[in-house]
Amino acid sequence: MSPGIRKVEALDAGHLVRVEWEDGSESRYPCVWLRDNCQCPHCFLHSARARKLLFEDLDVNIVVKEVALADRKKISITWPDEHASEYEAEWLKKRCFSEEARAEMREALFLPEHQYWGSDLQLPKMPFEEIMYNDESAYRWLCTLKKVGIVILTGAAARQGELIKLGHRIGFLRLTFYGPTWQVQDKADANNVAYTTGKLCFHTDYPVLQHPPGVQFLHCIKQIATGGETEVVDGFHACNKLKNQNPQAYQILSSTAVDYTDVGRDYCDFAVQCKQRIIDVDSRGQAVRINYNNATRDTVFDIPAEKVRPFYAALKEFNDLLNSAELKFTHKLKPGDIMTFDNWRVLHGRQSYPSGSQVTRHLEGAYADWDVVMSRLRLLRKRVLNRD
Repeated sequence: MSPGIRKVEALDAGHLVRVEWEDGSESRYPCVWLRDNCQCPHCFLHSARARKLLFEDLDVNIVVKEVALADRKKISITWPDEHASEYEAEWLKKRCFSEEARAEMREALFLPEHQYWGSDLQLPKMPFEEIMYNDESAYRWLCTLKKVGIVILTGAAARQGELIKLGHRIGFLRLTFYGPTWQVQDKADANNVAYTTGKLCFHTDYPVLQHPPGVQFLHCIKQIATGGETEVVDGFHACNKLKNQNPQAYQILSSTAVDYTDVGRDYCDFAVQCKQRIIDVDSRGQAVRINYNNATRDTVFDIPAEKVRPFYAALKEFNDLLNSAELKFTHKLKPGDIMTFDNWRVLHGRQSYPSGSQVTRHLEGAYADWDVVMSRLRLLRKRVLNRD
């Protein structure tokens, strides 16, 4: 049922419009926001869902000349220059400025809820073919990926190219200096530590980029009998624990800019340099992205000498948490498995495995940006649930 309006009136000398709803609740809308968001064809291009009104033409001190209830489903406003605007009740209700309504809109748009986990992770698994051809399954995959941070897709063909198909399913993959996709296997004169048989400690990929890829795909094509197990850890869960047990360490890691470097040749030649905080936080101090890769952390460290040892102590404590038996989860991928995970949240590593003359372990990797993944999720939600 769409909401109905019982009463509408201007308040605060015309700077505010109060809407009383039929359920007894009320909403208050600043007039500058109402005028800025006029939905008439002169102010809004509906085919693009974009504002046409120029900001320089907006009076930030505007007041209403007249406000009226057109019917229970719409209000109309006349402005001092006689411009007329109409606002549908359902449109207004969604955009109410109350804390409850804003939280509901945040949830709908961004799915901010996280389900934290440790070594007790119940690893979510879904058939690759289902998410490729069934919208409900694809929607469930992306919702789980956003909430839990990791999902295994099973039953893909054990050959290169499956990640290209997966990229087309969500929209497109992220191109990096290692190519649209890249092959994780033992290589002579490796240009990346992943292309060896050695142990890989917990890390996020590509913190050397100013905007690291948000989502990573790793497709197991060939697996060795001994070694090569994949390890994962919920970085946000580890951050919460660090913040509780040592707030000072958390503050150091969330405020110190660390230098990262990556130089070499692959898809093309590259010389990348970046500064990142190990823990990126939002305005509430909550972790929103981990930027940690010990292999590409630069020898250059652009901080005062007296701050170096406290930084190392803080990072050591965080690293110990990541590797604790309580938090890390170990899983051996099988040929046909595709591990899809949040590269801003989930740190991954690998146990070493024996080297040999033949390629005994082969994973194909690819990246996607969260913007692309969330776009597909919203489109699938509209199709599956038949709502915006």
